[in-house]
Amino acid sequence: MMMRVLEISKEYWKHYFDIEGIVREAEESLQSPMIQITDQIAPRSSGGIHDYYSNGDYWWPDPDTEDGLPYVRRDGESNPGNFGHHRSMLRLMRTHVAKLASAYRITKDERYAAKAVQLLKSFFLDEWTRMNPHLLYAQAVPGVCHGRGIGIIDTLHLIDITVALEALQGALCMEESTRFGLVEWFSSYLQWMSTHHQGIEERDETNNHGICWFVQAAAFAQMNGDQAMLAYCKEQFKTRLLPEQMDVNGSLPRELARTKPYAYAIFALDNLVTLCHILSTPDDNLWEYQLSDGRGVRKGIDFLLPYLERKSEWPYRQDVEHFAEWPVGMSFLLFTGLAYESDRLVNLWRMLDKNPANSEVRRNMAIRQPLLWL
Repeated sequence: MMMRVLEISKEYWKHYFDIEGIVREAEESLQSPMIQITDQIAPRSSGGIHDYYSNGDYWWPDPDTEDGLPYVRRDGESNPGNFGHHRSMLRLMRTHVAKLASAYRITKDERYAAKAVQLLKSFFLDEWTRMNPHLLYAQAVPGVCHGRGIGIIDTLHLIDITVALEALQGALCMEESTRFGLVEWFSSYLQWMSTHHQGIEERDETNNHGICWFVQAAAFAQMNGDQAMLAYCKEQFKTRLLPEQMDVNGSLPRELARTKPYAYAIFALDNLVTLCHILSTPDDNLWEYQLSDGRGVRKGIDFLLPYLERKSEWPYRQDVEHFAEWPVGMSFLLFTGLAYESDRLVNLWRMLDKNPANSEVRRNMAIRQPLLWL
């Protein structure tokens, strides 16, 4: 496991986190039923019951055809009628496990660890209920394709599982076979997304999708000790992601060109910061890395921060959906606040809602329990 640059001691947790609230939510998670994608059959899926399936968000039935096929794209407008059960279940499982692992890290109460392990085994390991480690059928478009490379962004939320597993290492219920099985699942998934053409397509995307591929690859590689992949992700952060996606003023032009520029700008920067956090080491601190013209994480924060504090001054178009619900308390504000010793950033993170009710906003929050990452 690579050393993280950002660390805070346990005695300071209470200065940053609602410790009682985390434990209270974990108590609620103790009552969760098992969650597995086999409980929801996707009628249009070309795969089996163990294969994850979802539809592309912005695709709608064609009003000019009798059967609505092929679906047509309306950028930025999410179709509520699309199949999203597997995505919701994956996120719900992640959220419960992250809450339980956080509470276990705080209290060492074995009840929380035992429930988290049960949820993990049911979702990833049990032969009758497990999810297969690939995303062949993610973000399928009826009448167009059975699955797409950009569907790999659906598993972004699983990065929380990697740090949850780390927090659960010392639990009595964490048998070696379970730990090995989970590491093997994520290793298999990383192998698939690194070699299958859909994974390669997602890796080579030049917007937030490419960033999120590297966030996942780095998190999963850190979990299984894949030093070659970690080195590759770091090299790409320096030579491709920053040069391709960030402008000299710190903005991310490909996100600003979308129909939801505010949300996409926040989402992309959040994940770029997470990647920086995963990959930074004392010997190679990406928090301070910058290109010759100054582009880097700090420049990205400098660009976006004023518009997070004073949204009314946002100089670009308003998002076509959910503009009023942003910004929220995403982890990148805390991580950068700690990295740059900025009370301004930390206080903004404290002030903003970290548990928003809007489902569209929530699904754009890759990390729900930042305590696990410190």
